[in-house]
Amino acid sequence: MDECEVLIVGSGPAGLAAAIYAARGGRKTCVLERGEKGGQLASIANIENWPGDRAVSGPALAKRMADHATAFGARILENTELMTLDIKKKVAKTSHGDISFKALIIATGAREKKAGIPGEKELNGRGVSYCAICDAPFFKDKVVAVVGGGNSAMDAVAVLCKFASKVYLVHRRDTFRAEKAMQEHANNPKVEKVLSHEVVSINGKGRVQGITVEAIKTGEKRELQVDGAFFFIGEEPATDFLSGELKVEKGGYISANGRMETSVPLVYVAGDVRATPLRQISTAVADGTIAAVMAEKALTALEEKD
Repeated sequence: MDECEVLIVGSGPAGLAAAIYAARGGRKTCVLERGEKGGQLASIANIENWPGDRAVSGPALAKRMADHATAFGARILENTELMTLDIKKKVAKTSHGDISFKALIIATGAREKKAGIPGEKELNGRGVSYCAICDAPFFKDKVVAVVGGGNSAMDAVAVLCKFASKVYLVHRRDTFRAEKAMQEHANNPKVEKVLSHEVVSINGKGRVQGITVEAIKTGEKRELQVDGAFFFIGEEPATDFLSGELKVEKGGYISANGRMETSVPLVYVAGDVRATPLRQISTAVADGTIAAVMAEKALTALEEKD
């Protein structure tokens, strides 16, 4: 069995910030990385609100954070899936073996919600996508739809406009929720706004060939001929591995105090998976920093007590 003092589940900005501080504090630190370094950060084309960088790509920022963590000695276990977690025994069962830990930091973030409409599951990966930076090149000179009205949707529009011939921007409200600066992406001449509408089905045989949208106020339906549909309609916490051990709040987000302490001693939470009024890269990094420092102090106190 592999051993570490501080186990961090998640390699997004919260997890990587925690890794930097835990490792710098002299603790044997392991980070479970299921996919790409940076988590959702790696899927953001352009970041304009990270302090010190007027504009930086998500993958570039993620790499810098990961390199920083490993420079202090943190181990990032790549392509490692968390299968089960025994908080009482302090053992994590992963796709690459069991890992014991003394303190745990959960930084698994949130993931894009599924729309739950006909055709979505069947055509996932065949025109249905939740990551523009991943899939945009497949839609060169094609027509696509972006569904959503927040920052993630606007970022997707910016990416897709570089490849697609036309982008429908479908949003169920008559105004966007995105920051004003981000909304400028919707003014690209390639974009046609379809406001006060929601997507009720994704159509096609073997691949996406269109979507059916319904007007919120009148119920009138019409079909848009598209080759791809990108969904950004909100997020949900990535907590599938939990079995009810931790206190959660509305929506399933993990509850914590200002020290990032959860309802179980030596278990901390950081980033978008936490119940918090704001989910930004900067707040995730702050959460990870606090969680790691509090974990280190708690472990030191236990060692001094012994």
